[in-house]
Parts: sequence; structure tokens; C-alpha cells
Amino acid sequence: MTVRVRFAPSPTGYLHIGGARTALFNYLFAKHNKGKYLLRIEDTDRERSTPEAIEAIFASLNWLGINSDEEPVFQFSRAERHVEVAHQLLKSGNAYYCYCSPEELQAMREEATAKKLPPRYNGMWRDRDPSTAPAGIKPVIRFKSPQEGSLTINDHVQGAVTIQNAQLDDMVLLRADGTPTYMLSVVVDDHDMEITHIIRGDDHLNNAFRQHHIYQAMDWNIPEFAHIPLIHGADGAKLSKRHGATSADVYRDLGFLPEAMKNYLLRLGWAHGDDEIINEEQAIEWFSLEGIGRSPARFDMAKLHNLNGHYIRHADNAYLFGLMKPFIEKQLECALSSDEKGRILQGMTGLKERAKTLIELGESSIIYVQLLPFDEKATSLLTTDNINHLKNLLPKLEICDFSQDVLEATLRSSAEELGIKLGQLAGPLRVAITGRSVSPSLFEVMSILGKEESLKRIKKIINSFQT
Repeated sequence: MTVRVRFAPSPTGYLHIGGARTALFNYLFAKHNKGKYLLRIEDTDRERSTPEAIEAIFASLNWLGINSDEEPVFQFSRAERHVEVAHQLLKSGNAYYCYCSPEELQAMREEATAKKLPPRYNGMWRDRDPSTAPAGIKPVIRFKSPQEGSLTINDHVQGAVTIQNAQLDDMVLLRADGTPTYMLSVVVDDHDMEITHIIRGDDHLNNAFRQHHIYQAMDWNIPEFAHIPLIHGADGAKLSKRHGATSADVYRDLGFLPEAMKNYLLRLGWAHGDDEIINEEQAIEWFSLEGIGRSPARFDMAKLHNLNGHYIRHADNAYLFGLMKPFIEKQLECALSSDEKGRILQGMTGLKERAKTLIELGESSIIYVQLLPFDEKATSLLTTDNINHLKNLLPKLEICDFSQDVLEATLRSSAEELGIKLGQLAGPLRVAITGRSVSPSLFEVMSILGKEESLKRIKKIINSFQT
């Protein structure tokens, strides 16, 4: 058997973080088993499904590198096939026409509520002759759900889950206007796509029982199920906008690397011993449904930032530059020159040591383009004494080589002459060169900027303090 799985989002909005994790788990399970990962867009809600949402889902999945092995399937385009199956169920006696009026359905709901029962259809047309139907009522087609016995689903995550069949009412398969319902469409599509394993959120667990009965009625192979616990916020509540960004594309715009995001999503509810840093090759090798926990995972932004920092530190410099270049040019409001690109690339190793996002990396790299605006701590270092120290240092820098070793030796000898510690001279010099009190190695920055640019910045600071 070739494993075939699918991710089936509804294009009514962005790709939720939970959806991205579901897609990832499906993708890794397929790759681990040398199977196929497929994408189905469940766009049957025509009022809420939008082209923009579809493009956003595609863009987020492409960013994460979770790409379908076959062309995406659009559920709405398969409506005729769904209708065909509904009529097959009708013909086999596993479905029936229901002529209930809206008023009758409302009365059923009210009666159930008065008895403190879940509102449900009472089966009044289950065994009635359609010839007795009232005039003017367009019927729906309902599934004739088993009323006796129980059904057990052996879920790969939740274990054996059993319900009494009497708990399920006869769900609608085709609406009065002839359109198929979600519950029918999902089963037909999964069958026709030859899906072997359905891996999805545990909010769909109840649906699995209804869908299981449709498979049985059609005498189709029943997929195996794995229902994943939802993601919660740090407070233990279901992840929502009040916890921060819940859209996958927002994390791209916040400067997270796709590799870090995938690693973090993988560890949200799945484990392989104590391993935390897991690349895609390892994830494919190690992934199993048995590694998914039954408890909801908690989304922790601090952990995500730390993980992203790790991936930034170990990433190829040219790759990082390509990703962060748009952030830099957006902040500068202009394109980078070839010289500026060269400086940033030279300084990348030092820059990425402190950065936890591409935005931070891009902001810190601007020191190789221009002075950053002084923050409060930087301003506090520009005292009259420190400006005089820079004046004393300037002639020595004008005649020295700008290699890192020579710059450091020059600064040390100047500090000794002035009778101050190296840090007391390096501090204001760092502010003059970068605009910040903290930066990569000062000597590395000056060496990369070169003598002309470095001296220009120092002179500008000195001149701005002359009265």
C-alpha cells in the first residue's frame, strides 16, 4: 500500500499556525513512508471562500516548503461527483428524502432543548413513503445512520474511541437546492484521492464517526485516522489572536526563517527523545504518528525566537542576505548599492550572532550603510571628555592600517596615553562608528567600512559637538 495523505484547508482566511502544523505532519508522514502528500482546497463555502485566501494559503505553504506531490484539488469543482454518490446512497437504501419544513425542524430543536438534549433531527422521514410528502417542499437527502450498536475508531493519536450509534442523527447529504454538504464531499474526495491516512485536528474527531458510516455504506476502504490535539497559548487557552499572531504568513513577515518555523511546529506536540534542533532530513527519518502526544501543545514565542536565532547563526551568509535584503531596503526606502551589499556580506558572521529575527539582522546590518539613530545609552557616552578622547585618537587612525589587529593595537596605545581603560575609548568610538553602544566587534566593523568611511563618521561626531 502506498501511503497517501492530504491537507485540506478552507480558503476563508489565512493559513492558521495549527493548519500549518497539520500540513507539516501530513507531509512528514508521507515522506517517511515514501508516499504522497496532497493538497485539497475545500472551497465549497462560496460566500466566504476567496481567491486572495487561496493565494495566501499557497504562499504560506510554499514559504514553508510543504509542497503537494500532485496538482491541488478544488472541492467545489467536484460537486457533480458528490451529488452522484448521494444518489447512489439513496438507491442502495442508505439515504432518503426528507421533506421537513423549516418550522418542523425548529420545533424539533426546541423540543430537544426543553428536554436538555442536543438539538437534532428526529428521523421523522426516515421510513415514510415519499408519496405522502407535502406539496411545495423541496426535500433534502439525509444519510440513514445506523441506530443500534456502537462504533470504535482506533485512532493513531487518541487511541480507541467508541460512541453509541444512537448518538448520531441522520445528517444531510444534499441540501434542498441540490448542493452537497461538507460531510459528504470530504468522504467522496478522500476516497477518490485514494487517501490512506487522515491526519487532522482533534476538533474533527466527532466527524470521523459520521464519515466512517458513509465509507461503510459505499463499501469503500476506510482510511486510518490520527486526530492531533489543538495548539494552545501560554495561558492554556485555545490559540487565538489575543495570544499574538496566528497566521503563518505573519511569521514570515516578522523575520522568521522557514526552517526554524518548521522545526518549531514539529516540536509542538511531537517529540523524538530530547532532540530540539531537528532538520528536515532528520524529521522525515524520525517522524511517526506514535510520537504525537494527546495533550494540547503550548505556543511559546520566546522559544520560537531562540530557535530562530539558532538557525540564523548557522545559516549561509548569502542565503541570509537574500532573505533580509527586503527588510533593509524597506527601512532605508532605497535600494542597496553593490558596495553596501559587499560590506553587509562581509560583516554577516558578526551580525548574525545576536539576531533572533531577520528584521533584527537587517536593522543591525544598517551600520554598514549609515549611522543608526542614537539610542539613549549611546547618547550618554558622547560626553565632552569622550569627544576629546576621539579628537586625540583621530590623528593616529588617519595614519594607521585598517586591519583589525592594527586598529586594536592603535586603540590600546591611545587609551594608555590618555590614562583610561580600553573600554572608555572603545565605547564612544563604537557610537561614532555605528550609532549604538552595542555592535559586532568594533575592529571588524571599522575594517569592513574602511578608513575613508570610518574617519568620515568620527569627524562628523566630533564636528557636531564643536561650539
